[in-house]
Amino acid sequence: MTERLPHEKGFHVSWDQMHRDARALAWRLDGRDWRAVVAITRGGLVPAMIVARELDIRTIDTISVKSYHKQEQGGLVVLKSPDPELMQDGEGILVIDDLVDSGRTLELVREKYPKAHFGTVYAKPKGKPMVQDYVTEVSQDTWIFFPWDMALQYVQPIRGED
Repeated sequence: MTERLPHEKGFHVSWDQMHRDARALAWRLDGRDWRAVVAITRGGLVPAMIVARELDIRTIDTISVKSYHKQEQGGLVVLKSPDPELMQDGEGILVIDDLVDSGRTLELVREKYPKAHFGTVYAKPKGKPMVQDYVTEVSQDTWIFFPWDMALQYVQPIRGED
């Protein structure tokens, strides 16, 4: 058996699907009083904006954690932290990301803000223990292609040529 490249077992997410799934995440998170939303950048920016809009949360901040380099996970680096006065220990803070993969990024953020609530749109099995809420689980070996990473282009028909 040959090893697959990341794009060979791909899950393509359109802008419409991301919007629907982020709204579904907001429905799961409704009914609680959140002080703020913190997006894990960059992937968490779009779903965090949608969740904040749906739940009428006006205080939004970011934490920037770099963990990937050209589709390979590397060492974690916090490039930007949210306002410490806002965050405190994380109580009442909703941390949003697009995906939890290995869980390493969320583990780092959880160490800083142990009482924060973590939600992602998509979750892989290794990272699931790091989130309280997610919408869709995908297999660990699936590569998710997010709409902000894609461009429209011509695709050859399966059978024959044009």
